Amino acid sequence: MNGITDSIIEWAEGFGLLGLAIVSASEAALQPAPPDLLVIPMVLGADSSLDILTIVLVATVSSVIGAVAGYGIGAYAGRPILERFASDATVARLDTLIDRYGSAGIFLAAVSPIPYKALAWAAGAGRMDLRLFVAAGLFGRGIRFGMEGLLLGLWGEDFLGLLENPLVWLVGGIVGLALFVPMIGWWSDLAGEGHSENQS
Repeated sequence: MNGITDSIIEWAEGFGLLGLAIVSASEAALQPAPPDLLVIPMVLGADSSLDILTIVLVATVSSVIGAVAGYGIGAYAGRPILERFASDATVARLDTLIDRYGSAGIFLAAVSPIPYKALAWAAGAGRMDLRLFVAAGLFGRGIRFGMEGLLLGLWGEDFLGLLENPLVWLVGGIVGLALFVPMIGWWSDLAGEGHSENQS
């Protein structure tokens, strides 16, 4: 998988914003390479705030366009494509996420490491309201890429310098663990909730 990701990113780097748009759109529908691997170096190399804003907008809009394509795949290919590429537990979690949280679930997937493409397939298969799906995706992806643009655009060099400090990694690891453990528990519980609802 790493080899595929590296090949996609290496190919896209030579096409600038067009490459970013292609990777963002295709990742939200099909392929595994996250657009962040292009967004981060592009923001660090940007010459102005306008360039950074353009990068964020291209990544956000093209990602949501790709997610709409993923929604279409789910709507027309149905459950088989989701069940082929995701485990039963993941499918149950995604179903529960959409059923219980609706557009808020799409927002969570758009802004977090939850597989956005799989949630798009599930939303399409379940015929979720497309307008809510798009709005939640724009909001979530806008925050995700916008935060990268803001942090690296304002404090790019200082931020990279901080990464060389072992104390930063220690504090970051503790904070990340404090956030990650509850998220893992919540993500795992979704499968149980989905199973219980299916039985009732």
